[in-house]
Amino acid sequence: MNIVSSASRQIILDTETTGMNMGGGPVFVGHRIIEIGCVEVIDRKLTGRTYHQYINPGQLIDEEAIEVHGITDERVAKEPRFHQIAQEFIDFIDGAEIVAHNASFDISFMDHEFSKLQPKGPVTADICQILDSLAVAKFLHPGQKNNLDALCKRYGIDNSRRTYHGALLDAEILADVYLIMTGGQIDFNLSSDKANKADGSLTKIDTSGLNLKVIPASADELISHEQRLDLVAESGKCLWRG
Repeated sequence: MNIVSSASRQIILDTETTGMNMGGGPVFVGHRIIEIGCVEVIDRKLTGRTYHQYINPGQLIDEEAIEVHGITDERVAKEPRFHQIAQEFIDFIDGAEIVAHNASFDISFMDHEFSKLQPKGPVTADICQILDSLAVAKFLHPGQKNNLDALCKRYGIDNSRRTYHGALLDAEILADVYLIMTGGQIDFNLSSDKANKADGSLTKIDTSGLNLKVIPASADELISHEQRLDLVAESGKCLWRG
């Protein structure tokens, strides 16, 4: 599995809904989206652009769903309906790669909402690439817990603000998790004859003609780096410290 995406623009996305799947099938019949949170990443860097919207679903929210995300009927009563924000949302995600944790859940709800538009909206997969960060986590950490809380603990990411599951907060946390989780994977094409000698050693690359500028880390940056490694070490062996 190639865990590093080639997409230059990614949208880290999360949704909250009125309830869970009622039919056991791919479409979450009877339930609607009540919150969308998106974070934009370009060339693996957070841009600061986000999309966040609460939505009036036109129906009651299940009690068990409220216990998870804390969004009540009163909270969304005066929010716009999905068809009123659909084009703005589509414009934000169009052409990007969506990264979502358990992506089939969010994408099924999005497709369900798009199908109700007049005229009928797009299928998400026709306007976006889709990457399931949960599948990436399971590939990297088979047999372990790979929900967002577990990944935060594993990678030393502070999720103390996460009292409830909120779409924008979860998207922001997932962006941190995804970038750290996939940050160490760089394809140097080491199977290439240009990269390897017959004895298996690497060919030395001549950089003498290059004007390479080295910028040393500041004292504050070194302290922050050590603090991050301390957090990583708390959840297991820290490879950067040997």
